[in-house]
Amino acid sequence: MENQIKVIQDFVPNAAIPLLSRYLNYWQFNLVIAKKRITKHGDFRMLSHGGHQISVNNSANPYRFLITVVHEIAHLVAFKDFGYSIKPHGKEWKNSYQKLMIPFLKPEIFPEDLLRLLANHFKNPKASTDTDLKLVIELDKFDPETEKSYIFELELGTVFEIHKGRRFVLGSKRKKRYECEEISTRRKYLFSPHAQVKAIEKNG
Repeated sequence: MENQIKVIQDFVPNAAIPLLSRYLNYWQFNLVIAKKRITKHGDFRMLSHGGHQISVNNSANPYRFLITVVHEIAHLVAFKDFGYSIKPHGKEWKNSYQKLMIPFLKPEIFPEDLLRLLANHFKNPKASTDTDLKLVIELDKFDPETEKSYIFELELGTVFEIHKGRRFVLGSKRKKRYECEEISTRRKYLFSPHAQVKAIEKNG
């Protein structure tokens, strides 16, 4: 566990280390730093021998890493307290997440603008911070700079690229998401407004 505490020191704000170290010591689990995954920031799983493992994407954004690791610890705490039959992001998890995260919501740990949005988000935390557009955009400010744009910033008909060279044409917004067509397959996909993509050209 001491080695894991040393590892997190490179990934989270310094002021968060003492409390997060107590969490790691109290709720014994294996912490894995994973390669960046497109579909999730982290996950929690119960191991075959009865132990628990939490994986968090390797991130240069200390605030995203901290939020993610506490999110996953909340799964562990909720399952331990209420059993494994509960919904993954039900009221038990929400209550656990709030109790674990609120002690971190202080200006010594988070910048003022981000702290304000987090305080509002944790009144009723969602399954993912990615559903909170304002929070996502503020969090993204602390990621390394890239040439990518948000979907909502692009013009209708723009060709854009995501991972592994897949290209799409930006279509109209359907309720909360944008319907886009993959060029190679002609299949339709829905993208969140704050999805970050590489714009290629204006179609037609």
